Amino acid sequence: MKPIVMIGAILALLGLFALASPVFTTNQTKNVATLGDLKIQANEQTSHTIPPVLSGAALIVGLALLASGLYQKR
Repeated sequence: MKPIVMIGAILALLGLFALASPVFTTNQTKNVATLGDLKIQANEQTSHTIPPVLSGAALIVGLALLASGLYQKR
């Protein structure tokens, strides 16, 4: 399989997934205090939003790469 087809398919799937669920959260553990072997940690959740324009652009570019890779002359 051609690399351009694989890249196009992956980019189109990522764009489609980002349109389906545009918000995701990440967790980060931070050390609040350390006293010898005792560590006090806190979990911090951060919410990230993917803009719909970026998701749509990724989908369109991925489909264009996929189509151009499939219809190229060998």
